[in-house]
Amino acid sequence: MIINIQIEPLFENEISEDLVSQVGRAVLAQSQAENEVETTIVLTDDETLRELNSQHLGIDAPTDVLSFPADEFDPDEQTTYIGDVVISVPRAREQAKTAGHPLENEISLLVVHGLLHLLGYDHDVEERKALMWEKQAEILTNLGIHINQLPE
Repeated sequence: MIINIQIEPLFENEISEDLVSQVGRAVLAQSQAENEVETTIVLTDDETLRELNSQHLGIDAPTDVLSFPADEFDPDEQTTYIGDVVISVPRAREQAKTAGHPLENEISLLVVHGLLHLLGYDHDVEERKALMWEKQAEILTNLGIHINQLPE
């Protein structure tokens, strides 16, 4: 599996690339993807998330995480690019403070959440939401990460 990680310079001292990679690898390993997969995880600011949210979902407000699924097979590399996850570090920081857990835990949750969306999970109806929340909790527990409050 290939996980490309881009952390805006402003946040490089707050977020460990190793943490993001470890969490991402755990999600992809537990998904048991049939082919070798590749994804990109971007940690950025509220303004970038607001612009993307407005452009792609018509919502002119920042959000914590957005996922942009793809399904592009590279025959030379024998990999499938599953898409991008974009996370707002300021929003994650605020949510971590509200929930009473470390920023690293919130970032981990958002990485898991975003990647699960790329893998076909969703929370659009109660049944699918329950399944996605269960999968999130399972992955985070297996990583030893405690979350005080899961996103709605």
